Amino acid sequence: MTSIKHTDFYNDVLKVLDYKFGIVFIFDGFVVSEIKEGVSFSWESHAQQIVKDVTDFTKCDGSNLVYISHRIYSYSLVPTDWLKFFTNSFELKGYGVVGYHKISFINTVIENLFFKKKIRRFISLESAIQWAKSFDIVEA
Repeated sequence: MTSIKHTDFYNDVLKVLDYKFGIVFIFDGFVVSEIKEGVSFSWESHAQQIVKDVTDFTKCDGSNLVYISHRIYSYSLVPTDWLKFFTNSFELKGYGVVGYHKISFINTVIENLFFKKKIRRFISLESAIQWAKSFDIVEA
């Protein structure tokens, strides 16, 4: 349970977005977020800025990206805010959660109620990144 900054995956990062509330790592075809401890993550205060910055950098609407939430810290989020992603035309190829604590998987069950596509759960960053990269293989 270590930040992506301290893994070999960091060598493949195209851009790092460093916010007060967390860090977002942009890769080719996927994005990994690490939200800080104790943050109450919402569309207006956090996700909207991430979406803008990621779409500005990648020059896409998200439809060719996979989002991985690397939950190395404990934070909360507003599950109904997922609806705001769709009303703002932000669509993803896939959404994965890497969780190391039981509560993160319980939160994923709740989040699935609001997300169009099924959220994939992972117990390791490696398996989540392998899954994210598999989208390019399937489409090739």
